[in-house]
This record gives sequence, structure tokens and C-alpha cells, in this order.
Amino acid sequence: MVIPVHDVNPARRVPWVTYALIAANVVVFLRTPGVAGSVTGETGLAQLCRLEAFLDQWAAVPRELIHDRLPGLVPTGGVGVGPSDPGCLVGPPAYDKSPPLSVLTAMFLHGGWLHLLGNMLFLWIFGDNVEDRFGHVGHLLLYGVCGYAAAYGYALFNTDSATPLIGASGAVAGALGAYLVLFPRARVWVLVPFLIFLPLRLPAWSVLGLWFGLQALYSYGAAVSQAGTVAYVAHVIGFVVGMLLAWPLRRGTPPPPEPRGILWGTRARPGTPWRGRPGRGGERAGWVG
Repeated sequence: MVIPVHDVNPARRVPWVTYALIAANVVVFLRTPGVAGSVTGETGLAQLCRLEAFLDQWAAVPRELIHDRLPGLVPTGGVGVGPSDPGCLVGPPAYDKSPPLSVLTAMFLHGGWLHLLGNMLFLWIFGDNVEDRFGHVGHLLLYGVCGYAAAYGYALFNTDSATPLIGASGAVAGALGAYLVLFPRARVWVLVPFLIFLPLRLPAWSVLGLWFGLQALYSYGAAVSQAGTVAYVAHVIGFVVGMLLAWPLRRGTPPPPEPRGILWGTRARPGTPWRGRPGRGGERAGWVG
């Protein structure tokens, strides 16, 4: 698996929505009960019970999405002390939860630092250009639509699952799918683990195509023994929906600049035209900014 670190594809406007989404995800993660355990690796039973109750209230649960109702008993956050096997207490829900709204809140919840940083890295690298092409509002709608499609699509494949579904992966996958359609030839710097991390500059279609292929493979549980713990089906669905939403915009999308530097590509002053063939319909090839 390659690790993307930078794309040679400058945007024309400041990606405020991408920045805001990253900031919101980080803030919510830091305020999630049990986050200290995910940093130190030491998680007590009381902390796990509080986290379980928090996720049950705010995460998307496939069974609830399909049947649009809450279960009779949910974790309360308390710890029960049994004769030999203490566990988390359960009881009737003390809150009013909307399953459709839980999909939105679940998009800002993450199970650990690696989960969070992985999603935010991909959003940081590829989200700015998608926002540049869709516009601020369009990018936010794309993010939300792909997140909802991924969650409900996953629920349709797991109708009886009571495991909370969390993370921005489905929404971020939608941005990756849109990027692949709009900028397939953009160059992406990646790190390839081979004894050491080797830096390579590859076209986006190979980087994102490999990522999508692995997600599709994992969704069938054919590659790793713990594939069931990650909602790979949601990643696949979000990616495909992002591609479909971006497809009408592929015509007239300026091609990215062809990098000539050996490290990060060439630099240009803001407002300088890219050197490349004109876009279709008499449009300019694009601007560096």
C-alpha cells in the first residue's frame, strides 16, 4: 500500500470547507470519551463503558438505520460488578435518537488516532482540488451525500448489525472518487514501503485506482483476517458515488500542470496561467493560485 503525501495540483481558491471539516473532525475526536486510552494504549473498563454508551448514542447503527427505531436496551455508561465477570450496564435509552441524523454525527467520530489521521490526510491532499472544482457549497454537499450513501449502503449489506458505524471514511472516499474523475493524470507524491520508504511521483489514477481496488478486495474479506472490523463496503460505495457526482464536471475541467521539478514540481506566482493545452469549449487550461 502506498502512502500519499502531496499532489502536484495547485488550487485556485482557499479550500475553507476542507479546512473546516478537518478542524471539526479533530475537535470532536479530542472531546470523545476514551480518547486518552487511544493515545496511551491503556483503557480501563469504566472508560470503555463510557465510550460504548457515547458511540451507541451518536454513531450510526445499521440495524437502527434499516428499521428506523431504537433497541429496548442500550449501554448506559456504567460498570456492573458481577461475581466473576464485570461488564457494562445496559438499560432503556435515556435519550431520543434520530437514526438518519446519526449518520451525520457518525461522520465526525473516529475510533483512534490512526483512523482519524488516515482520513484527514487523504482529505487534506485531495479535498482542496475537489472543492476548487465543485465550489465551497458543492464540495460540502458532495461530502455529505457520499457519507450518507456509504452509511446506508453499508447498512443494506448488514441489516441486523448492532455494531456502531463511525468515521469520515465514506465521505472522504467520495472526494477521492471525484478527484479520480476530474484529475486522473495529476501527479501524486507517495511513499512506498520497501525496506525504507521510497518517494515516488505517480499519476492519480494509479494511486487512487490501487486504493479503490484494495477496498473492493477487502470488502469481500479476501485479503486480511480482520476485514470485518472495517466498513470497506462503505468505502467502495462512497467512492463510486463520488465518481458519479463528478462525472458531469469532467468536461471543461482544466488539466493539472505538468511538473518539471524533481522534488515537488515547479512553483508559479498566483494568477500565472498554467502552460498546457486549452480546455474544451475555449476555456483556459487553468490557473496556479
